[in-house]
Amino acid sequence: MMEQRHQLLGLTFMVLAIVALPQLAIAQSYGCSGSPCGVNAVCQEAAGGRPVCSCPPGYSGNPLTHCNRGECLDNVDCRGDLQCKDNRCVNPCVGACGIGSNCDARNHVAVCSCPAGYNGDPYHACHLNDPEEQCHPSPCGVNTKCEIINGVPTCSCHHGYLGNPLSGCRHECEHDGDCSSRDMCSNFKCVPSCGQCGSGASCKTVSNHRAVCECPKGYIGSAYTECRPECYGDSDCPAGRPACFYGICKNTCDGACGVGADCNLRGLTPVCSCPRDMTGDPFIRCRPFTKEDLCDPNPCGSNAICVPGHDNTGRERPVCNCLPGHTGNPLTHCTRGECLSNNECPDHRACINYQCIDPCIGKCATGASCEPKAHLAVCRCPPGQSGDALVSCRQTRTFPVAKYH
Repeated sequence: MMEQRHQLLGLTFMVLAIVALPQLAIAQSYGCSGSPCGVNAVCQEAAGGRPVCSCPPGYSGNPLTHCNRGECLDNVDCRGDLQCKDNRCVNPCVGACGIGSNCDARNHVAVCSCPAGYNGDPYHACHLNDPEEQCHPSPCGVNTKCEIINGVPTCSCHHGYLGNPLSGCRHECEHDGDCSSRDMCSNFKCVPSCGQCGSGASCKTVSNHRAVCECPKGYIGSAYTECRPECYGDSDCPAGRPACFYGICKNTCDGACGVGADCNLRGLTPVCSCPRDMTGDPFIRCRPFTKEDLCDPNPCGSNAICVPGHDNTGRERPVCNCLPGHTGNPLTHCTRGECLSNNECPDHRACINYQCIDPCIGKCATGASCEPKAHLAVCRCPPGQSGDALVSCRQTRTFPVAKYH
């Protein structure tokens, strides 16, 4: 009973071995002697000396009866577009590529690819190409945007950013120090600092990235908000600067008169004059008086000359005199005389006060006789008189003379 049980278990093991390994079988006989295996099969003794039959590499079949040689042992045994699988040359593309993929058998290997206009994983599935998918994931750097232009993904920096869009973009500036000395950082961009100045203001300079603003001369207001004209009409101006010129209140006397001159307004009209102790052209220059200024312009009459002099109080004043050879009132008019010298008069006349007159007039003593000659008075005492004819003539006295015998 025990022996039958052992035989049943052995038969069961042999059947299971044949089912599990078609090229490996256990012969019923003991040992490999006597060739218990089929044609082309290989026999190997297992534990206990029992024979185990199997088909050698490159062969297939029932090793207990017959093993048949396979179509191939390796890929080299097949054409380039076939692959050796289970000793058979088969198409390597069968079941190798994904849905919608193309397969090209090259050198015994399946090469999968998506058709034109399709993309995806050719070993999994291909689908119709969507150009926008080239930007997902984006090939661009940070702070950039990816756009499909003419079918090509194109990278660009976001607004307000700069840099290389392929590697990444950044703000133009984070603080003023990132900008040039005349610029400031505003909304992450470098902008001219002078833009801080108000309407109508001028930017004088830039200090520490901040503008130094000022209103133009004559303008009022805040240089950082708005500068406006000081005036729109004369009525907007103060008394000291009553005229409105191009939005600026001015004193019309400014620059109207010469150096040292006084300026007084008559309405808006400047009136220039030299001070009382000065003279000159008030539109050019005023200067202190000199003695020569007493005679400029000439205050004297015609044919008269002016010389600086003094009055009875010692105060300087102009003195008028007729020109040589002239007579008359020097304050009004001087007339040329009859003569300038005796040579212009007859022999019996003398040139006195520029007139040819008798030289005897008032020259000789009373009672003396006068004869004009060579322009001179010749005085003589009459006969019977003696003395100095220029001083006095007197009667000549005779006294008796004593005779001595």
